[in-house]
Amino acid sequence: MNVMGIIFANDASIGELTNKRTMASLPFGGRYRQVDFALSNLSCAGVRHVGIISRHNYQSLMNHIGDGEEWGLELEEGGLEFLTPYAQSATDTYRGKLESLRHAMDFLEYGADDELVVMIDSAVLSNVDLIDILNKHVESGKDVTVVTKSGIANGKKKLDLALKLDENGEVTDMVVDYVAPSDYVASMDIFVLDKKWLIQQTKEMIARDKFHMDRDLVMGGWQRGKVSVNIYEFDGVAMFNESVEEYFYNSLSLIRKDIRHDVFHGNHPVYTKVRDRVPTYYGESCDVENCLAADGCMLEGKVGNSVLFRQVTVGKDAEVQNCVIMNDSVVGEGAELKYVILDKNVTVTPGAKLIGTKQSPVIVKRGETV
Repeated sequence: MNVMGIIFANDASIGELTNKRTMASLPFGGRYRQVDFALSNLSCAGVRHVGIISRHNYQSLMNHIGDGEEWGLELEEGGLEFLTPYAQSATDTYRGKLESLRHAMDFLEYGADDELVVMIDSAVLSNVDLIDILNKHVESGKDVTVVTKSGIANGKKKLDLALKLDENGEVTDMVVDYVAPSDYVASMDIFVLDKKWLIQQTKEMIARDKFHMDRDLVMGGWQRGKVSVNIYEFDGVAMFNESVEEYFYNSLSLIRKDIRHDVFHGNHPVYTKVRDRVPTYYGESCDVENCLAADGCMLEGKVGNSVLFRQVTVGKDAEVQNCVIMNDSVVGEGAELKYVILDKNVTVTPGAKLIGTKQSPVIVKRGETV
């Protein structure tokens, strides 16, 4: 079957980390960006016609993806395309994914051979077997397949779309933007749909002043008996990075070997932009324990339970505990960091002290000196 992929860069904000970048270009896991997971899922399923939809702040995303070579994609018409539907819009108002699809209709209608569309968001990270999902969608004969994860709904977290299932896996209830109880499953924002059907439904929804994928098309159509919904329950690790607390928790969970293996090697490898660096240097007096460190680092202090991106420097007698430190940041001699997120190119001066908590880590913006 011929399949088209659409990745939503997700311009939602999680504070300082996404002030000048999309969720898709947010660094994660030492050397990756969040978009790498969606691109790798599609590429490893043989999907070569991929569009990336973003509203703004997409320059770093384009710089990261480049010509798409690392994912086996070609940046050209009919291959990988950046879709910026609001670049020439008279208004910056965004009302939902269906409106974005309307602005990207030329891309949707291009390529008559494409039969199915896979839509993936960039805020939920997973290593899924899209081939199996596509096959199960076709077998179901239903209009929409929603990939879901149990254990996310907990009566505390607001979910974009949550569904209640019976013992046969059939949908009995849906809610959107709701703090669903634990007997609901959470949508992972991965949808599979027939392309012609999606085009038709998008045009009809927009004509009726309806713009939301979850609320208007999926839940609204299901409630009216107009849209049949198939559920694919994913049993691997799904990381919902929809808040600073979740991003911080999920980043540090990669220190666990089982989590790291599932996320990066579960169904297939996760590819990213290649940047060769020298191996990490461990100084004679350093004390590094239970860390995930990328290449090019210079470590001479004490580091524990932390994720270090490429070319991070930790000076002598510095102490870094439970931190996420992004590319090219420098922790000066004698500094103390606990529960901290340093964005790229941050300099922590010698002797400085930054102390956060697990629920509220200290965030230092890109390029700052503290």
